[in-house]
Amino acid sequence: MRLTTLCYVEKDQCYLMLHRIKKDQDENAGKWIGIGGHVEEDESPEECVRREAMEEAGMELNDLRLRGVITFILPDWGNELTFLYTARAETESLPECAEGVLRWVPIAEIPRLKLWEGDRVFLPLLQTREDCFSLKLIYAPGGKLIDSVLS
Repeated sequence: MRLTTLCYVEKDQCYLMLHRIKKDQDENAGKWIGIGGHVEEDESPEECVRREAMEEAGMELNDLRLRGVITFILPDWGNELTFLYTARAETESLPECAEGVLRWVPIAEIPRLKLWEGDRVFLPLLQTREDCFSLKLIYAPGGKLIDSVLS
C-alpha cells in the first residue's frame, strides 16, 4: 500500500487547489486536488507534506494539522493510505507547477470543480469536524466510487 499525503491550504476562505493537467500517466489527470504526494523512505508524513508544499507551491506551511487518514481502495492504481492535512499560508503568488495549475479557489466554489467522488465525501468534513477522522473510500475499476465508510 502506498503512503501519501494530501493538504488543503487555506487563505481568505479559499483552498489552494492543483488542477492536474501537465503530467502523463497521471491517475489524477484533469481533476482538482490539494497539494501533496508520496512519502519517501525514512520520511514522516509531516515531513512529506512540508516537502511537497515547497516543491509544488513554493510555500512553507503554517498551522499544519492532521485532519484524517484515508484508505483508498483503487483497483486501477493500487491501494493508498493518505494522511490528510489542513494548513495556512501567507503566500499570495503561486509559482509554475510541473504537475498542473495552482489556484486559490473559494471553498464554496470547490464542489463545482472536477473532483474525485471521494473528495466530495471528505472535503465537507474539513469544514464541519474538528477531530481526526478515518475514512475508507472504495472505487470500482474506472474510478467510480462504490462505497465510503467513515469512522
